[in-house]
Amino acid sequence: MTAETKVIRVGLADDQELFTHGVAMVVNSQDDLAVAWQAANGRQAVTCNARDRADVVLMDVQMPELDGIAATSRLLDTSPETRVIMLTTFNWDDYITQGLAAGASGFLLKDTSPEDMLRAIRTVHAGDAVISPQATKRLIEGMRPMLGVDTEPSRDRATRRILDELTPRETEILVAMGKGWSNSEIAARLFISMPTVKTHVSHVLAKTGSRDRVQAVLFAFRQGLVSRRDLLEP
Repeated sequence: MTAETKVIRVGLADDQELFTHGVAMVVNSQDDLAVAWQAANGRQAVTCNARDRADVVLMDVQMPELDGIAATSRLLDTSPETRVIMLTTFNWDDYITQGLAAGASGFLLKDTSPEDMLRAIRTVHAGDAVISPQATKRLIEGMRPMLGVDTEPSRDRATRRILDELTPRETEILVAMGKGWSNSEIAARLFISMPTVKTHVSHVLAKTGSRDRVQAVLFAFRQGLVSRRDLLEP
């Protein structure tokens, strides 16, 4: 790692001290990662991040005083630039759905390998999500009542301005993201290069005010740019 390389600062929130210490050892073993703080419950996590902002927070779902989902919502209210990865013992759709609605950028099971956990931290910090396209389709389908996409979308002036600012290609990329296509699938299906895809995705995130890919997908669904039929496409 060069002197110019930015170290990703990681916050850890979990009420199991042994687990947290183990994760901290793994994170601190990497040249490009460093633990910013550790918290034993959601309330502490919000306080710690307000005092010493982390780039990425690993947040347990089930914690005393304030659970991880509520803590994520409060933390992102005061620190929207922070990315949150939810940690859970069980792959339950309810947790994932609520976590996405609270603003989480991804989910990991606690038995995830250290290599996958480190990869997830770097991926989320880069602005992507750590939920597979297939899981995104299934979860957004479950969130349809919450998103209100079964009715005609109501577009205020600000939303219409965002949609008008998107170029035709950027709108096409946003729709593709909403369908759950990965960057490589977008490149192959639209016959454009991977760097071009990444540039368009970055523009879409910026123009829609999305923290990451998942938030952009939610925007596409709220605006009716992606339909139920799109979810069923292979």
